[in-house]
Parts: sequence; C-alpha cells; structure tokens
Amino acid sequence: MRTTWVIAKREFAAYFGSPLAYVVTFFFLLGLGAFFFFGGLYQDVGAPFYFAKVVSVSNLFNASHLLFLFLIPALTMRLLAEERRSGTLELLTTLPVRDIEVVLGKFLAAFGYLLIVLLLTGVYPIYVSTLGDLDWGAVIAGYLGLALVGFGYLAIGVFASSVTQHQVVAFVVALFIALPFFLLHKVSFLFGSGTGNVLEFLAFRQHFDSIARGVLDTGDIIYFLGVAAIFIFLAHRLLAGRRWR
Repeated sequence: MRTTWVIAKREFAAYFGSPLAYVVTFFFLLGLGAFFFFGGLYQDVGAPFYFAKVVSVSNLFNASHLLFLFLIPALTMRLLAEERRSGTLELLTTLPVRDIEVVLGKFLAAFGYLLIVLLLTGVYPIYVSTLGDLDWGAVIAGYLGLALVGFGYLAIGVFASSVTQHQVVAFVVALFIALPFFLLHKVSFLFGSGTGNVLEFLAFRQHFDSIARGVLDTGDIIYFLGVAAIFIFLAHRLLAGRRWR
C-alpha cells in the first residue's frame, strides 16, 4: 500500500506541472459557469440560474455530470498511455512494484485532482447561499453523487489509457465506453420493461439522481464502486499481460 501512495503522490504532483491539466480545468470551469448562469441546449441541465432565480444548484450538478464526459478522459488519457509511449512502463514493470499498485496509484492521483476541481466549483453554492436559504444538505449530497460519478468515469479512463500508447486514442476510447453509462437511461423506454429496467439500472444517471436527492442508498454507492473495481481490474490485467509478454 505504501508504494501505491508513493505513485499517487508523484502523479498528483505531476498534474500541477502539466499545462494540459490547467487548460482542461479552465475550460471545464468556463463551460460550467456558462451552463450555470445562462443554460444551454442540453435539456437535462435544467433551467439556468440567471433565468430561474431559484435558490438551488441542481443545474450545477447536472451540467457537471455532462461535462465529466470530456473532463475525465482528458485527465486520465496520459496516465498509462504516456508511460507506454516513453518506455517508462516497461521500467516500472521491472521494478519490485506490483501492477495493481501502479494502476491504483495513478487512479487515486486522478481522483485527488478531480476533488480539487470540484472544490473550485464551491464558489457557486456559496454565491447562491447569499441570495436565499440554500439547502446545504442537498448540496453535500449532490457533491457526493458527483464524486462517485467521477470515481466510475476515472476508472474507465484509466482502463482506456492502459489500452494504447496514444493519448488521443485513450481519450476517444474512454469517451466511447463512458457514453453508454451516460445515455442508457434515455433509451431504456425503447425496450421492454425487463430489459429497460436493466438498462436504466446500468446508467449512472439513476444512481446519481438518487444520491443527489439525499437518498444515500448503499446500493447506489456499491454500484459506482463496483463499476470502478471492474475497470481497474481490467487495466490491471492488461498491465499484467504486458509483464508476462
């Protein structure tokens, strides 16, 4: 476990030395501000704060959920792909470091950076609270839901980064895998009740909405942890396969 934390701290520090991380974070916060104050074409974002004049930040969480599709693949695309391209992954696999420690260390670093990004969005609920009686319980629940959604997407991104040595390819693969989890709830009505219910269950949205409403069902938390565990396991197996080859 100590090795995992060493790798995580190194990768976490690397984010602050990367211009790409700052650029991606800037555009995420810019897009989030635009959605929050003025809205957009995406219907799930909800009424923009500027027009709704409601003491709520629900549209902030909805917009973040949408923007995560692009933010998180951009944050994870270099984690293992760059190691493969530069040849340092081969060096890592020759050291007394387990593959799972490499994967978990990089995953935890990305999650730590994502929490910093979410912390930066705290200015919105603080601003809204000056205009009326904001339900801080709902705000905390919403942020917990976002953190769990990010947890799942980050694991997908780490897996995608383990597939290739090209960062752009890793970004596209992560986006391609994440899209069904984002969209399944929209197409579930096209199928019968049985299949439709399964598809809706597999979508992130249902579980996120449940948590954001303040319903902390352990099933929703286990769902996100399970999705993350599956993709971390797959990334680990890919690295283990490279070691044996």
